[in-house]
Amino acid sequence: MTDSKKLLIGGNGQQTVYMDASMANRHGMVAGATGTGKTVTLQILAENFSKIGVPVFLADVKGDVSGVGKAAKPHPKIDERIDTIGIDNYQMSPSPVVFWDLFGKKGHPIRTTVSEIGPLLLSNLLELNETQTGILYSCFKIADDQGMLILDLKDLRSMLIWMGDNRAELKSEYGNISTASIGAIQRGLLVLEEQGAEFLLGEPAIELQDLMSLDFSGRGVINILDASNLIQSSPKLYSTFLLWLLSELFETLPEVGDADKPKFVMFFDEAHLLFDDAPKVLIDKIEQVVRLIRSKGVGIYFISQSPLDIPEEILGQLGLKIQHALRAFTPKDQKAVKTVAGTFRANPEIDTGKVITELGVGEALVSTLNAEGIPTQVEQILIRPPESRIGPMNDSERKEQISRSPYRGRYDQPLDRESAYEMLIKRAEASAAEEDAIEREEQARAAAEKSAKPRRSSSRQTPTEAFIKSAARSIGSQLGRRVIRGILGSLFKG
Repeated sequence: MTDSKKLLIGGNGQQTVYMDASMANRHGMVAGATGTGKTVTLQILAENFSKIGVPVFLADVKGDVSGVGKAAKPHPKIDERIDTIGIDNYQMSPSPVVFWDLFGKKGHPIRTTVSEIGPLLLSNLLELNETQTGILYSCFKIADDQGMLILDLKDLRSMLIWMGDNRAELKSEYGNISTASIGAIQRGLLVLEEQGAEFLLGEPAIELQDLMSLDFSGRGVINILDASNLIQSSPKLYSTFLLWLLSELFETLPEVGDADKPKFVMFFDEAHLLFDDAPKVLIDKIEQVVRLIRSKGVGIYFISQSPLDIPEEILGQLGLKIQHALRAFTPKDQKAVKTVAGTFRANPEIDTGKVITELGVGEALVSTLNAEGIPTQVEQILIRPPESRIGPMNDSERKEQISRSPYRGRYDQPLDRESAYEMLIKRAEASAAEEDAIEREEQARAAAEKSAKPRRSSSRQTPTEAFIKSAARSIGSQLGRRVIRGILGSLFKG
């Protein structure tokens, strides 16, 4: 492991470009058209962080980043680039990796719970309208007030069914509950289930510390989420998971102040999916988290075809900018190139707008932050070659890597502990038992009285009435320990 604070990005023969590790929590962006070298740039950045002891999480949307876990092989083009840039300490070596997969096929299963996701992200995932979103918030509030965990989809369905059955009694406390809105949410859950949401939503939930580990030599482990199938079947599910992870880091990690390197780094590939069709309220909260999370020592790096895929408020916060080639075939493309060029600090020796369209594969325009946090002038460079393999591991190599993982067996088997579904069943059974007890008591009283004596009216509670009263008592007894939710609606653990 190197102690250097300077992370090599590349060079051009006259100048070498580094990123200062102390500025790496100021976030960054890698952009460029398909086939221009973004994946290799992602790979060398992940290697850089791993070498200085920073754990990394990245999503592999094309299945070709896994080679970072194997050493590079000699090649004349690698030698040529090393000589051109002037690298004197290049060493072919693998990085420590752990594989994760929502479906548990190409890595360890990775899960979180419905309660952890929260109503804001879930309503965006379900593409709910304002009224339906309000019903979902009510559902979470009832569960939070009563200390009931909504761990998986069956918990959420049972809560929605119960709300529909008891909407009249709940109205005064939680507002109007429309059966049509409940039905729309339930239909959305069926679609989610078809897309594989049941694999993500449940337990055992991923422990953040398992994503923030070092290997025996002190190198940061690179956690690779295989998203090749997920991105095709449910891009919304992919983006929701990444946003939850971002939120979880923000709500959980302590403040670190000015550190010499980040505590953790995340790469968001296909970053436009985080913002496509997202409501303004969610985008505003993402912008807030991105702005604040750097004080927790977390660096966020967006990978996309164009910087314009990222909202302007977030783009303005990014310290590292690596721009691969853009194409300018149409007036719209030309306008985009001009706008992108304007995001760099000008270099009088470079016509940024012209160069963007002429860059070759593996070339990029780069601007970093210096040690004082000031953007450097844009430079045209060759990206350094990775020390690990370019291209994916084969199936046998991946299986061997998974078999040697320290988390083997920890997340393989799903758990189904007591949560909202089981609690609602128990409460319904308790209400029914209470009803039976009252009925037996009245029958005994009636038998003891003379048959001629007028019978008093029944004071029995219906099961629903008994449940509502029980719920009200539960809410009253738990006001002091209600669940608190953070900026993106996930459970607050800070």
